[in-house]
Amino acid sequence: MRKFAPLLLAASIGTAFAQTPDAPLAALPYTPGLDVTAMDRSADPCQDFYQYSCGGWMRNNPIPADQSAWSVYGKAALDNQRFLWGILATLAKGGPERNAAQQKIGDYFAACMDEQAVNARGAAPVQPYLDLIAGMTSKQDLPRVLAKLHLEIANGMLFGFSSNQDLGDSAQVIAFATNADAGLPDRDYYIKNDGKSKTMRAKYVEHIARMLELAGDAPAAARRAAGSVLRFETALAKASLSRVDQRDPYKLFHKTGLKGVQAMTPAFAWTEYLHAMGLDGLDFFNVNEPAYMRALNKGLQQLSLDDIKVYLRWHTTRAMAPFMSEAFVGENFGFYKKTLLGVPEQKPRWKRCVQLVDQQLGEALGQEFVNRAFSPELKEKTLHMTRQIEAAMEQDINALAWMSEKTKEKAREKLHAVANKIGYPDVWRDYGSYQVLRDDFAGNVVRGTVFEVRRQLDKIGKPLDRAEWGMTPPTVNAYYNPQMNDINFPAGVLQPPLFDAKMDDAPNYGNTGGTIGHELIHGFDDEGRQFDAKGNLKDWWAKQDAKAFNQRAQCIVDQYAQYTIVDDIKINSKLTLGEDAADLGGLVLAWMAWKTEIAGKVLADRDGLTPEQRFFVGTAQWTCENERPEALRVNALTNPHSPGKYRINGVVVNMPEFARAFSCKPGQPMVKPKEKVCRVW
Repeated sequence: MRKFAPLLLAASIGTAFAQTPDAPLAALPYTPGLDVTAMDRSADPCQDFYQYSCGGWMRNNPIPADQSAWSVYGKAALDNQRFLWGILATLAKGGPERNAAQQKIGDYFAACMDEQAVNARGAAPVQPYLDLIAGMTSKQDLPRVLAKLHLEIANGMLFGFSSNQDLGDSAQVIAFATNADAGLPDRDYYIKNDGKSKTMRAKYVEHIARMLELAGDAPAAARRAAGSVLRFETALAKASLSRVDQRDPYKLFHKTGLKGVQAMTPAFAWTEYLHAMGLDGLDFFNVNEPAYMRALNKGLQQLSLDDIKVYLRWHTTRAMAPFMSEAFVGENFGFYKKTLLGVPEQKPRWKRCVQLVDQQLGEALGQEFVNRAFSPELKEKTLHMTRQIEAAMEQDINALAWMSEKTKEKAREKLHAVANKIGYPDVWRDYGSYQVLRDDFAGNVVRGTVFEVRRQLDKIGKPLDRAEWGMTPPTVNAYYNPQMNDINFPAGVLQPPLFDAKMDDAPNYGNTGGTIGHELIHGFDDEGRQFDAKGNLKDWWAKQDAKAFNQRAQCIVDQYAQYTIVDDIKINSKLTLGEDAADLGGLVLAWMAWKTEIAGKVLADRDGLTPEQRFFVGTAQWTCENERPEALRVNALTNPHSPGKYRINGVVVNMPEFARAFSCKPGQPMVKPKEKVCRVW
């Protein structure tokens, strides 16, 4: 993915300032693709190009109280949210003119917005599941109980279980057993012993205890239970791969049969679990981390039945908390947003409800968005730019001096096989089996979970649907899928200011062109390059070419390792390598494509900027952002993207075209010595 863009809140720049931030929109507001008021012209672009391009934006856009960070992407996401709010508020009123999909999203939104009814139910939505857990009389009950919790509440307790493409044969969909969804953001929160980590663990235990008290535990029992949860999760964390190791697909490729899975976890009856999941006879699995499964087995052997019940009670309550009364919602927010990320205030309910509709009925909602905000002309413009950037990629491959012709042939084969998905899926998802009731918010959430878990499990053993999307159309983001070998650009990310049809080509190629190039490069970065044209995990590189790639990639690792995120925390550049390489290579491709587009044209300066300068300012302004220190600390451990400042300054120092555009001189911070310039693609 190119961006890290949670749904955020603030007034939009440009004409959107005239709108009330907490009011629905009848139409998407216009924000220019290059905003000169966002710049800081007092800064020297050759000293700090990010400050030059985004200084005004950062000064004029403090982080809203309900956000951990605030960015241009966040503002675009808010515009989309408010637009969707207007659509949903209308559909929630009912009426005979609604079709089946409109009725579902309208009634879901209405149920979610009825806060009085939600509060009146208190803990009632979770109680049947707590009773189910309490009714366990022995560890032999665990497979049956866990299956129900996985299907209806959260498919990540003890372990995750779903479907995915076989890493070795991408045309086949098989079962995947993955690590559990832990209560803390990363394994390092459990195993690091610095002061901040110890403090966060103590606060986590306090949060677990308070949540269990809300669920009915006595205070002393809740405190003991919280300590038990932390000890168990710590043992699992110690057996888990780091995020850097997880970027190596070979370390996650462990295909086995039912006997193999059972041998890893003899304390857990897989046949009973699969029967309860409706998957009798299943015999092909990928176990992402066998060491984790063995640690899980050890824990299940050593834990008492009561300790296992405590773990299940905690994670069931945690999963349901956002959908219950204000006491649960507030406690969940207090730890996961306020303590972890430094967010002072809860999001207003309308935002949470729009986000939930998008999560559980995203393609039904997406149809409404596309019908109103994404034209065929916009799709064709995006496709034209995509084809140009793919042509630039082929030109770049052909010119590589460090790659042999044999490997180039395979690289071109993979490039030509990339599928371009623009705007929205060709076939919309059918939600006919998903029952939505206007007076049952928590029930709607549970039934939505069942619908999606079943939809994923039903893929096992079926023909692969290569047309499927992994993001909803209103999403402000983009992604590359190495097993599908496709690049995906939802309609939501192809709106101003990110793609501005009213603007000249230079900033559009710098922004959206850079995004397209970024996603394309992911197919050839340190992780994506290990998959072939069909999406199979297969080494198609000559040994000397792989060595040359790694040497060039190491240049990027070494560069970004010098950058400080917050306090004394440096970028974990082995974690961010894929994104950093895609930022650089993607912008190189966008530059090449733009130069092809404007060949033979005479372009005038605008806003005191040359066309070349507008290209670079356009690319910088997609990542203008402010972020809380707490969020920066979390992202330092978990986010594979570098902070915005380094996603710009770290790229342009490696592009001589930038130095020429701004007449930068050797020795200035934004100019690297020629022998130190990093370039892979």
